[in-house]
Amino acid sequence: MKKYEEEEKKLENVLKKLDTMSNKVVKMSNDISSLNNEKNQLLREKEESDKNYEKLLKQHEDLKFELEKIDKDTGNKLGNQKNFNKKIDELNQETETLIDEIEKWQT
Repeated sequence: MKKYEEEEKKLENVLKKLDTMSNKVVKMSNDISSLNNEKNQLLREKEESDKNYEKLLKQHEDLKFELEKIDKDTGNKLGNQKNFNKKIDELNQETETLIDEIEKWQT
């Protein structure tokens, strides 16, 4: 009878350990599920961030192109303005020369 009680006690201890382990497995399973949910959320956020990055990169390239175009147009306009001013100066010099010659003829 004593042996039976000892065996029963051992069996109860084993069952308690098994129950404890079972609870740990359930908790670990819940933790894994929670981690998977977090991982999936992070992956969605990463995907959204990547899309936003690509969108911003394209906008940056477009703005860079527009700025280069504006710089080029401004450079051309400044170049044209300089040429225009140079031509005006040349015409002013020619006019002064002609006026000087006319004055010489009149005297």
